[in-house]
Amino acid sequence: MDVKERALLAHAEWRGKLEIKNKCPIESAEDLTIAYTPGVAEPCLKIKENKDLQYTYTGRGNTVAVITDGTAVLGLGDIGPEAGMPVMEGKCALFKAFGDIDAIPICVRSKEVDEIVRTVELIAGSFGGINLEDISAPRCIEIERQLKAKCDCPVFHDDQHGTAVVVAAALINACKLTQKDIHKIKVVINGAGAAALAIAKLLISMQVGELILCDKFGLLYDGNPDMNPEQALVAKQCNQNMVKGKLSDAIVNADVFIGVSAPNCLSAEQVSMMAPKAAVFAMANPVPEIMPDEAKKGGAYIVGTGRSDYPNQINNVLAFPGIFRGALDVRASDINEEMKMAAAHAIADLVTDEQLCPDYIMPPSFNREAHAKVAEAVRKAAIDSGVARI
Repeated sequence: MDVKERALLAHAEWRGKLEIKNKCPIESAEDLTIAYTPGVAEPCLKIKENKDLQYTYTGRGNTVAVITDGTAVLGLGDIGPEAGMPVMEGKCALFKAFGDIDAIPICVRSKEVDEIVRTVELIAGSFGGINLEDISAPRCIEIERQLKAKCDCPVFHDDQHGTAVVVAAALINACKLTQKDIHKIKVVINGAGAAALAIAKLLISMQVGELILCDKFGLLYDGNPDMNPEQALVAKQCNQNMVKGKLSDAIVNADVFIGVSAPNCLSAEQVSMMAPKAAVFAMANPVPEIMPDEAKKGGAYIVGTGRSDYPNQINNVLAFPGIFRGALDVRASDINEEMKMAAAHAIADLVTDEQLCPDYIMPPSFNREAHAKVAEAVRKAAIDSGVARI
C-alpha cells in the first residue's frame, strides 16, 4: 500500500486522533460528591470571586484551541472546515506529543473575518491559548490582529509565526557556518503571503542587512500599486534601495533565498547569480521552489526544504509546541517578537559546533530536547519582556 492508502485505513481505524480521559476518579458516590455536585460548587464560587483561579481549579491553563475555517489547508486550499478536521486533529496530537498540551480542534463554518473573530472571542475564556491554523491570507493576518486585542490569552497563527521562527533558526546557523554577519547579509524572500510577511517581520526585528520580497507580480517596494495593505506595511521596511523587477533582479549577490511560494520557480542559473556560500531555503510543499540537487548544481552551499526526505528540514513542529508550552507555563498575555526570537535561537543552539555543516544546520523535527529548550527560552523571554503573568 502507498501512503495515501495507509493513511485512509489508519484514519478509519482511529475514528479521530484524540480522546478525552478523566483525571478524576468516578467510581463511587463520594467521587461524584467531590468532582461534581455538591462539591464542585466551591471552586465555582472561588472563580466567581477571582477569575484567575480558573487556572488553579480547571484545566484552562494547559488547553489550547486549534482553530481553522478550512480555507488554506496544507496546500489543499479551500476545502472547507469539515475536510480540515483531520489536519486539526493531527495538530492537536502534535501539541500533546511534543508539548504535553491538551488541544481541541475547532472548525468554524464561516469565511467572514468578523464572524470568526467574534466566535473565537466568545469561547476564548475556555482556553489558555489560541492557535490559528490554515486560514487564507490576508484574512488570517487581520483575524490574528483583532483577536490579539480582544482575547485574554495568547493568540498565535502557526502558519505565519511558527514558520518564521524555524526559518530564523536556519538563518542563524547558516550565518554561523558561513561566518557571515546577519546584519550585513542580503536575503530574498520569494512569496509575499502570510508566512512570507511574518518571516520578513521577524528578520526585520533581527536586523537582517538587506531584505527584498518578491511576489507573482514582482518585487515589493514602497509605493508598489500591486500590493495589498499588509504587504504595503512590510514594504516600507524592506527593499530600501527600491529595486524593481522580478526575482532574477533581486537574486543577484543574495546570500540567502527563502521560498514560501510555488514549485520550481527558482532555477539553478538563478542560484548561480547568488553570493558565494549561498543558502537556499526552498520550502514549498510537497514540491519545493528548486530541488536540492538543482540548487547544489547552481552553486548553493546550504540547502533546506520543508521535506523530511532531504537534509535540513525546516519544519514548524520544532517551534510551536515549545512556544505554547513556555507561554502557558508563565501564563503569558501574548507571544511577542522577543519570545519568537528566543525560540529561534534555542532551536539553532541545538546544533552544536561539532555537528554544524552544510547538511546539518537544523535539528531533526523529532528532536525531543528541542521542545523543552524552546519552552525554557520562551518562558524567560516572556518574563524579561513583561508579558508573563505569574
